Amino acid sequence: MAPKAGKTGDKSKAKALKAAKAVKRSTWRQSRKPRYSTVFHRPKTFEAPRKPKFPRLSAPSAQKLDHFQIIKFPLTTESAMKKIEDNNTLVFIVDVRSNKRQIKEAVARLYDIQTQKINTLIRPDGAKKAYVRLTTDYDALDVANKIGII
Repeated sequence: MAPKAGKTGDKSKAKALKAAKAVKRSTWRQSRKPRYSTVFHRPKTFEAPRKPKFPRLSAPSAQKLDHFQIIKFPLTTESAMKKIEDNNTLVFIVDVRSNKRQIKEAVARLYDIQTQKINTLIRPDGAKKAYVRLTTDYDALDVANKIGII
């Protein structure tokens, strides 16, 4: 006996039509992701940590300016002598890369004297000149004799 054409037949027929339609066109639809920024940022990718085969520097570099390199020599010109006598000031030629704090520390280490203030200038020949004003505890003439300027 043949099956009755009823509800089961309609359902299977509708299912078959739906399957045929799906085969004709793909069921997957691409939805567009909303973009909230006007500029494009490249996504972050994996960055492997560095694994060097050898160190780039073989040894740490030594300090470039020590107190012997900072102070080159004292000036013994007439104007420098006048500064020693009148202003209690010593005049040195120092390294161009040194600053006032370094000069002050170098003078204190080399000559065991305290300084009141330091003025610096760069001469036209490119050397740096430092005027080292001593505190009232020290006499520039005595220090100059000790150094060997006078």
